[in-house]
Amino acid sequence: MSKWPGKYVIGLTGNIATGKSVVRRMLEHLGAYGIDADALAHRATARGAPGYKAVLDTFGKFVLDSNEEIARTKLGRMVFADPEALQSLEKIVHPLVEQAIDMLIQRATQRVIVIEAIKLLEGPLAGMCDTIWVTHAPEDAQRDRLVAKRGMSPADALQRIRSQGAQEIKTAAANVVIQNTGSFEDTWKQVTAAWKVISPITDTMPVMMKKAVVGELSVQRGRPRDSASIAALITS
Repeated sequence: MSKWPGKYVIGLTGNIATGKSVVRRMLEHLGAYGIDADALAHRATARGAPGYKAVLDTFGKFVLDSNEEIARTKLGRMVFADPEALQSLEKIVHPLVEQAIDMLIQRATQRVIVIEAIKLLEGPLAGMCDTIWVTHAPEDAQRDRLVAKRGMSPADALQRIRSQGAQEIKTAAANVVIQNTGSFEDTWKQVTAAWKVISPITDTMPVMMKKAVVGELSVQRGRPRDSASIAALITS
């Protein structure tokens, strides 16, 4: 059971370019609240964010681009070629991402949450989920997607793919495996079939309601002198 009462949490993982984001967006279409842990990691190390200085202190200013932002390509080449460097980066980023995920889930109004995270199984987050979904695709499909969508060279794509653990390790830990090797429609059929299995569970979960504030409410017409207050309310 997840650590968040009233929420059913899907942990979605899989190696790079296996279609995790596609499956997350499909689940969002079905009514889940989606969280992209990879995007949160990027935000955690953006200029001015909590992880920015820690990354520079660990890896040096070499990883900066001309705008003094951390260049993902430079940092990626460094850490994916060196397991110790990757571990150092994860020690910086993972706690920040977990804190953000906790806040987002607590604020979400949806009952079903899907957390997309490439390193889900390697950390404590997996134990906080109600179910684990894994996407799978052959290596040649992964390579072709990285070349086409991210502009990587075939050699860089294969280095990134092979720096990760074997897909079989992830699929062995999964409650649901989505084979993302065919058409978009085929993937959608797999996702909707798995969604129907969890629907009876989420339908019986209690709805978390905020305590109502007892009092009186009055409405009156605004006047010109109230314009600043009205503008502030609309902005808020």
